[in-house]
Amino acid sequence: MAVDVVAYRDEWPQQFAAVAEVLTRALAGVASAEVEHVGSTAVPGLAAKPVIDVDVVVEPGDVPAAIAALASIGYVHRGDLGVVGREAFTAPDDEPRRHVYVCEAGTPSVRNHLAVRDVLRERPDLRDEYAAVKASLATDPSMTIDRYLAGKSEVLQKVLAASSLLTAEERRAIDRLNRGLDPTSGPVADASAGPS
Repeated sequence: MAVDVVAYRDEWPQQFAAVAEVLTRALAGVASAEVEHVGSTAVPGLAAKPVIDVDVVVEPGDVPAAIAALASIGYVHRGDLGVVGREAFTAPDDEPRRHVYVCEAGTPSVRNHLAVRDVLRERPDLRDEYAAVKASLATDPSMTIDRYLAGKSEVLQKVLAASSLLTAEERRAIDRLNRGLDPTSGPVADASAGPS
C-alpha cells in the first residue's frame, strides 16, 4: 500500500480549528485539557499525509474524564494501541480525516510530537529536508507505513536534536521505535504485529 504525501494545503489549519472547537466544547469539564495540532499538517509549508493529527493533552488524573468526554460526542475509544500514556480514538465522521489521541501531559510521546512540530515551524531548512525525504519515500508504490517511518528516522533525529524537549536517551528510544526495533533491548520479532 502506497503512502500518500501531498503538498501543504492551506485548509489544514482551518480543519484543525473546526475539530478543536468541537473537542474543546466537549472537554469543558476537563480543566487540564489542551487541544494541540501536531504532525506535519501543523507545519505551514510542509508536505504531509492529508490527515489532521490531534493530541488532547491532559494531566494523568484527567484521562478517564477526557475519554468519557470524547465518547459523549461519538468518538470511539480504541485503547492505547501499544503506546503507554496515549489513548487512540476513531472519529465519528471522516471530515476531515483525522487521528485523535488523549495523551498524558509530559510523556515522551507528547514531547516528541510538540518538539517535531515546533522545530519544523521554526527551521525552514529542516522542514524542507524533512519534506524532501518524505516525498522521496512516497514515490515508491510499494511503500509500507513501517518502511516509511524507518526511512524518515534519520532526518527526524536531526529535528529532535534541535529541541530541548527530549533527552538523548529518549531520542535514541524514538529512533529505535521508528526503525521497528524495541526501544530498550534490540530487534522486535515482528514490529508490524502491533499490540495483542
